[in-house]
Amino acid sequence: MRKYEAVFIFVPSLEEEKRNQLLDRLKGIIESDGTVTNVEEWGIRKLAYEINDRTEGYYVIINFETNTETVEELNRVAKISDNIMRHMVVREDE
Repeated sequence: MRKYEAVFIFVPSLEEEKRNQLLDRLKGIIESDGTVTNVEEWGIRKLAYEINDRTEGYYVIINFETNTETVEELNRVAKISDNIMRHMVVREDE
């Protein structure tokens, strides 16, 4: 198992309940074959550039340990979700 860090930028107008459901779904994907070590919700922040005519986004950072297949599934789900504007998963150095 390797350590990863993922950053998700949610649509800022998303209701808290729906955002928590989506976040729980992402954590569930990770926990199916790994462990979530830390979740930081940064809240609404100004974007460096406009994304789909939006200037703000709701940032969430997740640190976790899992295998590469789980990371691929996490990327797939984030790409097809309309409520995630951007995401990035990087492997942490050993």
